Amino acid sequence: MNNTARKVGAVAMASRTGLILMALMLAVSAIATTRAFANDVIGEMRVITAKHEDTLLELAREHGLGFVEMVAANPGVDPWVPGAGKRLRLPKLHVLPDAPRRGVVVNLAELRLYYFPPGGGRVQTFPMGIGRDDFITPKGATTVVRKQKHPTWYPTANTRRDRPELPAVVPPGPDNPLGDYALYLGWPAYLIHGTNMPYGVGRRVSRGCIRMYPEDIEYLFGRVPVGTPVMVVSQPVKLGRRDGELYMQVHPSARQVDQIEERGYADPEPVPEEADPDRILIAAADDVWRLDWTAINRALQARNGVAVRITRDPDTFGQRF
Repeated sequence: MNNTARKVGAVAMASRTGLILMALMLAVSAIATTRAFANDVIGEMRVITAKHEDTLLELAREHGLGFVEMVAANPGVDPWVPGAGKRLRLPKLHVLPDAPRRGVVVNLAELRLYYFPPGGGRVQTFPMGIGRDDFITPKGATTVVRKQKHPTWYPTANTRRDRPELPAVVPPGPDNPLGDYALYLGWPAYLIHGTNMPYGVGRRVSRGCIRMYPEDIEYLFGRVPVGTPVMVVSQPVKLGRRDGELYMQVHPSARQVDQIEERGYADPEPVPEEADPDRILIAAADDVWRLDWTAINRALQARNGVAVRITRDPDTFGQRF
């Protein structure tokens, strides 16, 4: 058990034995340093019934999800033959990343991109593919510096060394891995683009660029002007509020993502350090006494990317202890 797991367990035990006031004092003392959690959760969880011909790969694209997040949300289900009549969860409830809410925000840890329209319009979110281990997508702030419909691809020297059959220039068309639309970033050689292999979306398979479904990049391309800020983060644990309730979303680690990709399930891993209980207490603020530590621990152990509510109704407090 790592230090975070021990601390989570210790705080949960304290809440069950009447020592929650100690945790409350810790949270209140740090409130001044935290941002307000409000309207941080978008979408809704859904459940559908699979048909005989369905696969999780096809259902993911149909419902605006990535392959890995669809498999992670439905443990024990065969990705290729889920079975007619099987009830499947669609993880379409999302806690927004902790980042400036403007332009494009990319969260590598969840393989998902968020678009915050100017003027405070409805937040849009899309699955994406990112770089594998040897080609990590960079983190930090940049901007969209150029847009191109029907882009031409110029493979890098490293790419051509690994794939000597590639030409120096790949024109627009069905063989172009950039797809039909590309947003060029301030980081040389890094783009947000479409793909001619859409079933690679929602996976760690690229050489560092951010891939989107063809229909999603077309939507984004038409709305994102040159100069739009882009923030790339990696947040496996997210906390946020909606309607006064606190939610948590815990995503698989990079290693677990690769395992899900390769074999359809992941081995358990230690509780991520980003789930430090102090952070949870601070986010809860004066609702510390309502924290559901059973739900918190379950989410931390599962790491399935499903957003869950972690505050209880006040009138159920006595029923749970």
